[in-house]
Amino acid sequence: MQKIKNIAIIAHVDHGKTTLIDAILRQAGVFRANEKLTERVMDSNDIEKERGITIFSKNASLHYHGYKINLVDTPGHSDFGGEVQRIMDMVDSVLLLVDAFEGPMPQTKYVLKNALNMGLRPIVVINKIDRPNARAHDVLDMVFELFLELNASSEQLDFPVIYASGRDGYAVNELDDEAKNIYPLLDLVIAEVPNATGDRTQAFQMLSSAIEYDNYLGRLATGKIHHGSIKTGDEVALLKRNGDKQIYKVTALFSYEGLTRKEIKKAYAGDIVTIAGIEGIDIGETIADKDNPIALPSISIDEPTISVEFIINDSTFMGRSGKWLTSSKIWERLQKELQTNVSLVVERTSSADTFLVKGRGELQLSILMENMRREGYEFQISKPRVLYKEEDGKILEPMEMALVDVAQEHVGTVIDLMGRRKGEVLYMTPAVDGYARLEFKVPSRGMIGFRNEFLTETRGTGVISQAFLGYEEYKGEIQGSSHGSMIAMETGVALGYSLNSFQPRGTFFISPNTEVYAGMVIGQHSKDKDLVINVCKGKKLTNNRAAGKDDAIKLIPPRVFSLEQAMEYIGDDELLEITPDCIRMRKKILHHTDRKRNEIAAS
Repeated sequence: MQKIKNIAIIAHVDHGKTTLIDAILRQAGVFRANEKLTERVMDSNDIEKERGITIFSKNASLHYHGYKINLVDTPGHSDFGGEVQRIMDMVDSVLLLVDAFEGPMPQTKYVLKNALNMGLRPIVVINKIDRPNARAHDVLDMVFELFLELNASSEQLDFPVIYASGRDGYAVNELDDEAKNIYPLLDLVIAEVPNATGDRTQAFQMLSSAIEYDNYLGRLATGKIHHGSIKTGDEVALLKRNGDKQIYKVTALFSYEGLTRKEIKKAYAGDIVTIAGIEGIDIGETIADKDNPIALPSISIDEPTISVEFIINDSTFMGRSGKWLTSSKIWERLQKELQTNVSLVVERTSSADTFLVKGRGELQLSILMENMRREGYEFQISKPRVLYKEEDGKILEPMEMALVDVAQEHVGTVIDLMGRRKGEVLYMTPAVDGYARLEFKVPSRGMIGFRNEFLTETRGTGVISQAFLGYEEYKGEIQGSSHGSMIAMETGVALGYSLNSFQPRGTFFISPNTEVYAGMVIGQHSKDKDLVINVCKGKKLTNNRAAGKDDAIKLIPPRVFSLEQAMEYIGDDELLEITPDCIRMRKKILHHTDRKRNEIAAS
């Protein structure tokens, strides 16, 4: 009988989860000695590699001292909390990684709360102890206080602790132990993580915790077998959320060996497997014995807190680079996303060309947009809006915990910025190495557009992290920072001469020779009202030579936006045009005279 340990690795973003898993897999002999490997081998998605963050949870396994250890790498950003929530059902413990300098961060609190609520007893890993400014003992005290704050049980408070450096590939039980290898961590997993539970003699039960799609095998459902056994060719019952029962035949069965799926003929209770052939399955639904179908409790996922409208592209430059432009294609792609993204909601609107997409945060939605544009989709989005709830006649709004690390000289500025957005200071720690840490409770709508302003005011030196707290009563109107836009008057090519003449009026987002169209937002006006300008007008030439030389044109480099920054920047009357080769900001109403008529009609 195979002995199995199922464990997930959870942490705040950039605390070293994926790097530590790399070290574990390398030293456990998962890879050949001559195999060429890249860093962060678990991050297989292109965007994950580019950004250095984990977006999707991943499975891997290794064998150590007679045990099969199933490892699950999870995202660290709060926007992908749904990925963390859905894998908690598959594991029997978690490795909670905490940076030896930064200590617990907002997402640390969020993922730990989920683990404790599931009744799991975490193993605490104080990671990055190789940092010169590491303060492992202080961080451990902070972790213990966090456990107390989250009402951990007495058993959970008695958590095992180990110190590690994922980058250097070692773990030690005490800080003064000799650093050799990662084996002390694996020994601790064997000693402290409960064996995977489940009765092989009972009827088969498995909860679908993840869904993938294969062009040859169709939909693939991954989860932990709670009871019983399953083999290729078995007929099983799919128990839908609505109570329906459907019968399917298992066409293929896979287990994890290292980073790859290996086809197997049979699997038993306790193991994490992937099943092919259950075409109608969604995340959180039960696959059970055909003759004795008993449903497992469904996965509970936090509700979305933010929404954007996905709109077909109707700009002047529509169809130039995109392959998929129609509303039907965009709808199909969004429905496909729902099959694997458990925390996303997609709804139709009164307009056939507009869809409402709800998610956990701007980053989660921007990742979807980025994937779509790389696949050849062209579309527009509206300004993100938070989602409100009503309870007992009161309007509730989503709240965030924002943790800010900032130079001491900027503390007053940050407190003022947050105060204007209804942010409340929860605590402030004294400056360490010239930096202070502040924790705020702030409405989610107050954080939209805040990051750009924050980086400007702190001269790019501030660091901010946030996590969803819950819903509270509406905090009142927020007076956001207003800015006017510089808008292109006509369609054409922007010229250096024209850009230079308007340079004193604001900050440009474009360079010379950029194609623009009427109604396109090309810069930020220095005043809080819009300015329509003609940047395609060239210099008049005559047959007469000038007595002196023209002044040399010196253009300030344009301001360049990332997708998330552009989402935050656009105003209520603007849209973000997203295509495979670029993103553009524009007015909803392109022609300036039509915008004037609309303003008059609205007043």
